[in-house]
Amino acid sequence: MPLSDPSPREALHDRSIECRGYRRADGLWDIEAHLTDTKTYAFANAHRGEIEPGEPLHDMWLRLTVDDEFVIRAVEAATDAAPFGVCGDITPRFAALEGLAIGPGWTREVRKLLGGTKGCTHLVELLRPLATVAHQTIWSSRGERREGEAPRRRPGYIDSCHALSSDGEVVRQHFPDWYTGK
Repeated sequence: MPLSDPSPREALHDRSIECRGYRRADGLWDIEAHLTDTKTYAFANAHRGEIEPGEPLHDMWLRLTVDDEFVIRAVEAATDAAPFGVCGDITPRFAALEGLAIGPGWTREVRKLLGGTKGCTHLVELLRPLATVAHQTIWSSRGERREGEAPRRRPGYIDSCHALSSDGEVVRQHFPDWYTGK
């Protein structure tokens, strides 16, 4: 069901985030994100001059290369457009993620390594959907659980949302070993 009809309005800003997961020939996984921000109007920028409607204010890329255990083996970040000339200078800092596992404590560790002046707000924001895409890509592609076969350990996504509540119907049907309801 779509949202209700909005009040009359004018579009001003568009943020687009695209994430993709890839299986590599060497057995690793590439998880990529691309972020663009555009305006519907022209405006002056002290570092870039006039930015035209539809021209990206932000145009940024991030690639995580991950192994089967969700450990980050390589990181590549790129800033093709930003409001300040120095924005792209921070991209090499994202290599600090190498060796970190996407799992419990992920967000806390990212904040420690790349929070505030140690990173870029927009690239750090991309890490959250990238973590989700990594799980959706790797778990489903690895055949972690064969149809009708119980997972060997409690899936980390149980209790991660309303639908996957440990006492709910979805968990009762699909993960009965970890169902906690009556």
